[in-house]
Amino acid sequence: MRRYRKGTLIGLSLIFTLTVAWASGEDKGAANMILEGGKRGNVPFPHRQHQETLQDCQICHALFPQQAGSIETLKAAGTLKKKQVMNKQCTKCHRSKRKAGEKTGPVACKTCHVRK
Repeated sequence: MRRYRKGTLIGLSLIFTLTVAWASGEDKGAANMILEGGKRGNVPFPHRQHQETLQDCQICHALFPQQAGSIETLKAAGTLKKKQVMNKQCTKCHRSKRKAGEKTGPVACKTCHVRK
């Protein structure tokens, strides 16, 4: 009887471990994205680099869902203001990191926006 229980426990532990490993390999989105940038032009966005640096998706995704096109959908619905993500999230974060002496991304609009 003990062998049976021990085998069951080992089997359940293996299933649990594999499930956790599979879940942690979730789709993390594209490595690079192009964000709609309005009249100034689109913004190439190094998504994977931000994931590796910040390591907490909610820093950005508390404002909008982890879904392709969600920023544009929310702006169209009036839930997000036109420049809210870039000015309140991106630029603000880059400026605070720069002020703290950390390596960071650009803070000037023309540095990120690529004219059409």
